[in-house]
Amino acid sequence: MSHALSREAKRLSRSAARRLREDGPRGLVREAADFAWSYAGWRLKRPDRNPQAFEFQGRRIPYVRHPYNRAWRNERSVELALARDFVERHRGTRILEIGNVLGHYGPVNHCVLDKYESSPGVTNADVVDFDPAEPFDAIVSISTLEHVGWDEHPREPEKVLRARANLLRLLRPGGPLLVTVALGYNPHLDRFLAEGRFEFPGEIYMKRINRANEWREADAGEVQGARYGAPFRNANAIFVGVSPGSG
Repeated sequence: MSHALSREAKRLSRSAARRLREDGPRGLVREAADFAWSYAGWRLKRPDRNPQAFEFQGRRIPYVRHPYNRAWRNERSVELALARDFVERHRGTRILEIGNVLGHYGPVNHCVLDKYESSPGVTNADVVDFDPAEPFDAIVSISTLEHVGWDEHPREPEKVLRARANLLRLLRPGGPLLVTVALGYNPHLDRFLAEGRFEFPGEIYMKRINRANEWREADAGEVQGARYGAPFRNANAIFVGVSPGSG
């Protein structure tokens, strides 16, 4: 628990400047208070001892409840569950993760690409420029692509489309893929999804349904106009892009 708290404190420290810039001193104070409340709630509730499960494409998958990045209270509970299930089912193949996420929740044995995070085993490169010598057998990405071109300066709204194109190029023909993005965070990406410009062979939507952070599959129409941060904290809907070989 102390190790997770230390890592979360470092993450919060890195994001403080951005929070101060975007929301001002009051926003920073609210974020710090929520951070403290979240860890107090984790210690009291320990939701990891009874994670429950959600339905995804006819399968029951247990939620992942974890203190880092308040994953027991937000969309990470679903995304981590999907990603861990994906990695486990394709263990033994050459896997690429776009965005250094899974490594914060446990050991990983696959390649990780992240433009900004410096960590052992992580390749620092931009997803639109990454050009390895050979394609990967499988690719997974958790809530990373919605930041491409949006949380960068200057902003490049269509950069995420180039990222998608290169990501598919990095995958061997017919290889399995799983990508999640939070809806309501990047308005340009939401529009590209609606226009069919950010498409994958298989497209699934997940919607948060209550304060207990439970989720269910939903139609595209049900999540259209989903807001980030309302009515619940962080994402209230996510898009899941998959390839036919991901099942």
